[in-house]
Amino acid sequence: MSFGRASRRRFTLFAATAVAGALTLSACGDGNKAQGGGNTNFITGSGGISTVAKGERPEAPKLRGESLEGKPLDLADYKGKVVVLNVWGSWCGPCRLEAKYFAQVSEETADQGVQFLGINTRDAERDPAVNFEKDYGITYPSFFDPIGKLILRFPKGTLNPQAIPSTVVVDREGRIAARTLQPLDAEQLHEMIAPIIAEK
Repeated sequence: MSFGRASRRRFTLFAATAVAGALTLSACGDGNKAQGGGNTNFITGSGGISTVAKGERPEAPKLRGESLEGKPLDLADYKGKVVVLNVWGSWCGPCRLEAKYFAQVSEETADQGVQFLGINTRDAERDPAVNFEKDYGITYPSFFDPIGKLILRFPKGTLNPQAIPSTVVVDREGRIAARTLQPLDAEQLHEMIAPIIAEK
């Protein structure tokens, strides 16, 4: 009987390790054509930022829910702006590393028609996430998405956020223009957003 329990424990540990490994691998690329199902039409640059040519961009999914403060939040309300969507969790080490840069760049680009939105995930309670935002000076709203339902609305084979943290940039017409599956500093974030801001 004890052997059965030990075997189950080993299997559970193996399964958890395999899932964690798959998540880590999903953030890795060879710096060339990005991998995904079907005709993805996106290219991953040497900095890990994948981009799509203007005429080939997929529509961003409908993202509607509540903010961390319990207020209604809808991506569609920001159509006409460049929207930077950052997937994060208060428990996530790399998210803590990039948070101050997101706070900084959100303020630096606000007058250029850029709106930052977070998608907070895997935080079972709102308080740790709210405290995280206070600690890092984040003033833009975040969706509260504890089980990742909003993340699953991104279709497979597109620039979907497959890791935590992930960042997706939506152009002014509501289409997915760029994505990265790694933490960013301020310079990288500006580099990712600037070409989309410059579009007319």
